[in-house]
Amino acid sequence: MGFFNRLQESLTKTRRGLVEKIDHLVHRHKSIDEELYEELEELLIQADVGVNTALELVEVARRVVRERRVADAGELKAILKEQIGIMLDDGRSSINFNREAPTVIVVLGVNGVGKTTTIGKLAYLLKSEGKKVILGAADTFRAAAIEQLESWANRVGVELIKHQEGADPAAVAFDSLQAARARRADVLLIDTAGRLHTKSNLMEELRKISRVLDREMPGAPHEVLLVLDATTGQNAINQAQQFSAAAGVTGIALTKLDGSARGGVVIGVNQALSIPVKLIGIGEEPGDLRPFNAKEFVDALFPG
Repeated sequence: MGFFNRLQESLTKTRRGLVEKIDHLVHRHKSIDEELYEELEELLIQADVGVNTALELVEVARRVVRERRVADAGELKAILKEQIGIMLDDGRSSINFNREAPTVIVVLGVNGVGKTTTIGKLAYLLKSEGKKVILGAADTFRAAAIEQLESWANRVGVELIKHQEGADPAAVAFDSLQAARARRADVLLIDTAGRLHTKSNLMEELRKISRVLDREMPGAPHEVLLVLDATTGQNAINQAQQFSAAAGVTGIALTKLDGSARGGVVIGVNQALSIPVKLIGIGEEPGDLRPFNAKEFVDALFPG
């Protein structure tokens, strides 16, 4: 099965919770009226698009309906598909590779979202594109995190830089960058802790890692990717707000789309925080993490 078909399959639950309900809604309304807009707004909020994004989408739909003099409610679905595509396709979904190697990518996320797994899959993806990748195990808070990352490094055939459990994460980041430079790596992926004793400790640790990287290589990190679990819906947007405030998140890797009815969060997080979704995960295999393509996503969500 091709990736598009697998993406379409992975969005089945979201499609049922959003697109099929839009179908039912427009079929119940022969004409476009205020009641239809109110029900559409409620439906979008329930689909984890987010309140502000739902309001914005409905307002844009109103404007387009007026401008094009649309009278048939059945045409509203196509308008929504078009406008969601415009919202998501903002030209910022590609990974930002630095001209001077290595490109340094710091990966954030709370425990349980699939952060370490995502790093392993991203290493696999980049290696398949011909890039030399090194991993840095800066989540030193848990020995299990280091072991899991090491397992992925072995699985996909890339080198890992690690210290002992409890080591200074910034020191790991420093050594990882030195190793990446010395070994002429194209990309350095740095794992970070998903939690510390307090949230403020965690955020300060992330800032310290960024300071050390920037000192050694001005402009690094070149990407700060936040891994979010699609199944958590609006909670994912809350996490993004907290991490973005502390660590300057530049992109989202959205995991577990295949197990979620809350794929609408892709639209919500993109709009609410102006942070582009750059990667999506639709399964457990190494090849199941792919660059986010807005047109592909919208076509898979709104088939036909």
